Amino acid sequence: MTKLAMDGGSPVRTDPFPPRKLFGREEREAVTALFDRAETEGHTVLGYNGPEEEAYCREFAEFLGGGFADGVNSGTNAVYVALRAMEVEPLSEVIVPAITDPGGAMPVALCNCLPVPSDGAPGSYNIGAEQIAQRITDKTRAILVAHIAGIPADMDPILELAKKKNLLVIEDCAQAHGAKYKGKFVGTLGDAAAFSTMFGKHHATGGQGGVVFTKNERMYWRIRRYADRGKPFGLENAGGNVVPSLNCNMDELHAAIGRVQLRKLPGIIQRRRRLAKQLIDGCKMLQTMRILEEPADMEAVYWFLLLQLDRPRLNVDVETLTRALQAEGIAATAGYFHVPMWAPWVKHPHAFAPGLHPREWTLPNIRATDADFIKLPLHEDFTRREVDDILTALKKLESAYRK
Repeated sequence: MTKLAMDGGSPVRTDPFPPRKLFGREEREAVTALFDRAETEGHTVLGYNGPEEEAYCREFAEFLGGGFADGVNSGTNAVYVALRAMEVEPLSEVIVPAITDPGGAMPVALCNCLPVPSDGAPGSYNIGAEQIAQRITDKTRAILVAHIAGIPADMDPILELAKKKNLLVIEDCAQAHGAKYKGKFVGTLGDAAAFSTMFGKHHATGGQGGVVFTKNERMYWRIRRYADRGKPFGLENAGGNVVPSLNCNMDELHAAIGRVQLRKLPGIIQRRRRLAKQLIDGCKMLQTMRILEEPADMEAVYWFLLLQLDRPRLNVDVETLTRALQAEGIAATAGYFHVPMWAPWVKHPHAFAPGLHPREWTLPNIRATDADFIKLPLHEDFTRREVDDILTALKKLESAYRK
């Protein structure tokens, strides 16, 4: 048996993984063209609600098969705007995922509603209909569903439950650009969807950005109003701003980058899926570890990879195995336990409107799931070498730690 690096042996890999190179010549040329226009036409070329944003939003909606999209300045504000556009009454409850970014839960509080975390489906970081149903009360008005790691949540039972209970559904697609559920793009299944387009996502509009999408035209006009301080988009003779809201606008610069990125997105997804399949197939030679893959009726886009351990067959805990992987030169993190409703902000005295009191929710499924997983990196600039090094390291660790 080869000696583990953490025990003094030689590591599988000594140089870092390749950096992701998301932006390039095409994005630079798009930005330069805008500044060239600004020099001759004036500074307003770089403003908002202009032709670049209009084109980006139209192309984004076309990518999803049709509908309406509005660019905003962050994924967090995309969730906020979607919630505001649904006009859920204050002091209502909104079901949120247990596992999500803080920006996937905090906007609920900022809308003067109570975010209620649903436990995950067994063996998954995504929430499921059965777990959501356990959180529904007579105050529940909406469900926020995230597609974690680019693997779609099981939406049909969730949508059926929402219809039965007369609840609105928002999809948080920050980690799932281009993922499909039963042949349909995620983001097109609920009443509205929020996308983050910050620099780390599958496609980006620069350092920050976001998109709100819906197939409902009436909802779209509300989205436009709530994204831009209540301006009366879609209304005639309104006499001024019609609802109170924030300035969440995207601008022409970010939209121009986003248009280039959107054209690259299918290729990015294809490369990620190919690399993920190589790793999934390679792990089939192992007996105690596997890469979590898409269900048969879904197409995941793998924002990162989740390595599932058969812990009863290993004589090591997740934390030690993670450190052993890191010592072999493989970037790894123990679990993905990002639960915003257990963070300190929830206990801040001004976090919630008067009358809203968050409970200490238990999340047994998520705790059990997280004890079985290691997060591995993946992006489209990986090569076969990275795949082989990860598989070599996993094989080495299984040999050392299998009972």
